[in-house]
Amino acid sequence: MENLSQTFLFFLLSILSQAFYFAKSQSFIGVNYGQVADNLPPPATTANLLQSTSIGKIRLYGTDPAMIKALANTGIAIVIGASNGEIPSLASNPTVAMQWISTNVLPYYPSSNITLISVGNEVLTSGDGNLISQIYPAMQNLQNALASASLAGKIKVSTVHSMAVLTQSDPPSSGTFNPAFGDTMKQMVGFLQQTGSPFTINPYPFFAYRSDPRPDTLAFCLFQKNAGRFDGGSKITYMNMFDAQVDAIHSALNAMGFKDVEIVVAETGWPYRGDSNEVGVSVDNAKAYNGNLVAHLRSKVGTPLMPGKSVDTYIFALYDEDLKPGPTSERSFGLFRPDLTMTYDIGLSKNGDMSPATPSPSTGKPTAWCMPKEGISDSQLQADLDYACGLGIDCGPIQPGGACFMPNTVKSHAAYAMNLLYQTAGRNPWNCDFSQTASLTSSNPSYGPCSYPGGT
Repeated sequence: MENLSQTFLFFLLSILSQAFYFAKSQSFIGVNYGQVADNLPPPATTANLLQSTSIGKIRLYGTDPAMIKALANTGIAIVIGASNGEIPSLASNPTVAMQWISTNVLPYYPSSNITLISVGNEVLTSGDGNLISQIYPAMQNLQNALASASLAGKIKVSTVHSMAVLTQSDPPSSGTFNPAFGDTMKQMVGFLQQTGSPFTINPYPFFAYRSDPRPDTLAFCLFQKNAGRFDGGSKITYMNMFDAQVDAIHSALNAMGFKDVEIVVAETGWPYRGDSNEVGVSVDNAKAYNGNLVAHLRSKVGTPLMPGKSVDTYIFALYDEDLKPGPTSERSFGLFRPDLTMTYDIGLSKNGDMSPATPSPSTGKPTAWCMPKEGISDSQLQADLDYACGLGIDCGPIQPGGACFMPNTVKSHAAYAMNLLYQTAGRNPWNCDFSQTASLTSSNPSYGPCSYPGGT
């Protein structure tokens, strides 16, 4: 009886610890764990690191048993991968697929929370016609093997694509898949719809900027203040490249008749270091992209074509991969160093401030509020408003029914949002610039039920 009680107590504590983790993690924020390196921390150390963050998902490129075991009972969702080299045997022999599931899934599930199997990586744009023809049968055989193990629906099957599967992506409403993939793409997306699996994509605004290195493109890619880009098809002005790229995929799926298929961002990131001839590579830019991306996801505003829900997004990458070939940037995407210190802080630590919040007064700086300058046009103020709210601040008070909704003018709403961003971003003079459309004032703009946060 005592052993049974101890077993039950252990089970209860395990459930409670997972519930506590889920309460503080954010399921839509994931990270990629690449292993082309010779200096990675032990798997158990990495699992502990992840539990100290708000990261709720991890993507493995293979099926590393030690890492999968280390993640057991953490609640962290795990993506495992079948390599491109495994696709031919998985496609040609259902028994191989069943053995793959028996070896790489059944010994660990459900203690290790495996949720998705990624079959290959960027196969359609690999140029290997033989592999392209085999990707769909391989996915089918793995799905059937999961069904035989009574895991269909619990673990999904998909494959990861690069943005190059699109022949048209700008503007986002014109998103179209390359017709050369024809029936293969249609079969695969039909499979995803039938099984409830996601379409997984690798959007990298960094690469978009590299091919168009203008200052306004950089701001657009980094979620920073910019004029936006108008989509004549949808009549939407996009304020960042991430939303534009994801919505281009949504448009392509819609054009094919599969608008309800979920989209998951399997990889996105920004290198913090590079060679002298690499544009846009810096710690500041990497911190701006990944930090603003996390804030954008936490705001749950979604994208213009998919509002109100954050797309599950896996940031590349947890650590640098020091053995990767190519330019220095290829080895410089890590959020953490091998000694577990942060390369730069984007607010993922559970012990730190993970999201913008209404600040409490602090000493050292005079009371000030950030307000729009006189004579600024409504179109410019709307851009300021979209920019501030797009970074994840609480714009609820200026929504219908909110304490600051009235007066219902662009100027009033922009003033509230610009001030709140200034107060939460550090109350530095440069936090109240907004491309020279705002300035600080010592006059409290609060009125009636509407309170403007202010710092001292």
